[in-house]
Amino acid sequence: MFSNARTSQILAALASQPGERLTVRDIMGVLQDRAFALLIVLLALPNCLPMPPPIPLVCGLLLAFVAVQIIFGRSTPWLPNALLNRSIASVDVERAVARALPAFRRLERFSRPRMTFLDTPLTMRLMGVVILVMALGLLFAPPFVGQIPMGLAVCLVGLGLVERDGVVILSGLVIGAIGLMLSLGFIYAIFSGIESLF
Repeated sequence: MFSNARTSQILAALASQPGERLTVRDIMGVLQDRAFALLIVLLALPNCLPMPPPIPLVCGLLLAFVAVQIIFGRSTPWLPNALLNRSIASVDVERAVARALPAFRRLERFSRPRMTFLDTPLTMRLMGVVILVMALGLLFAPPFVGQIPMGLAVCLVGLGLVERDGVVILSGLVIGAIGLMLSLGFIYAIFSGIESLF
């Protein structure tokens, strides 16, 4: 159903689901063949803004969980039943989608399938490795604002996968490299400070 749909169309379909509450299982059903890529986007979005701990930690761990499944070649994400049965109010989904749609529609004006050699099962597994590395970078990012470059990078990679746009994916990888350097610098500063104490 959504094989050629744009991100905004999938999100609009998600917001139009009937009922007062949506379970995670319902959401996964709407995402269908884009579930992995859109999960990456949804988990990265909170880190595109200054967020206090433990939000980057939780998002990083969930992203790592998703990335490992991509590496092992799963066609759809596996989530435990306890999580699949959790629900969220439909009005909250509609509000979140309404906020996100303008940004996605702006991106879609210039995003299109490009560099489609990146859209292969092998490349998807390599993307899983990259996302795993960036997820680990989120775990060790400086608090409050340090996770923003990594969050933006993961979000762009996810959007590139949804839109099958290699240029957007590569943009995310460049920003991710910068974010990783910031995270490594933060870790180095912590260990240097500890070492100086002894």
